[in-house]
Amino acid sequence: MLAAFFLKGIAVGIIIAVPVGPVGVLCVRRTIFDGKLAGLVSGLGAATADAVFGVIAAFGLTVVSDLLLNWQDWLRAAGAGFLLYVGVRALLSEVEIDPPPRQPETLVRDYFSTFALTLTNPITILAFLGIFAGIGFTGEEATLTRAAILVVGVWVGSLTWWLMLISGAGWFHGAFQQRHLSWINRGSGGILVLSGVALLGTLVVEHLG
Repeated sequence: MLAAFFLKGIAVGIIIAVPVGPVGVLCVRRTIFDGKLAGLVSGLGAATADAVFGVIAAFGLTVVSDLLLNWQDWLRAAGAGFLLYVGVRALLSEVEIDPPPRQPETLVRDYFSTFALTLTNPITILAFLGIFAGIGFTGEEATLTRAAILVVGVWVGSLTWWLMLISGAGWFHGAFQQRHLSWINRGSGGILVLSGVALLGTLVVEHLG
């Protein structure tokens, strides 16, 4: 029975992580321009944030979820500002075919940046609640042990998806020439900027409405 919850958790983690949004673009970009280790650490940060949302939903931490949802506008604004900052920096940066190895402190920043960016979208908690209800994790099924096993599965599933995405991006890296990297640099930077602008736009529209 516990193994079944673990497998369900893996499936949920993959479902939550698969939509490739700004966090996915950022992880792929870092893999291509900064190396697989930078991409892996960034994916680990996103997977950990997904697991945090899973903990909140699985253990019924309504105080935490209500706090995050009440502050979601500020969190989304902070996420939009970060996307604009990273996107503009990307557009202004020069690309390198063979980047220098990432330093430990830089890897720590890579981890916490994607961790924090993922947490700026607390609506994900509602998605977890809906999916958990859909797989039958309610009522008597929702014991503490099963919740813990389910969350571990969510983390494993999310991390598995990021490993697959980053491995794919790293595998293609050797085929890129300087001009290809320049296009990818501008494209990924532009996507991040547009994502930040769109996020700010939705906040403005919601408040004006």
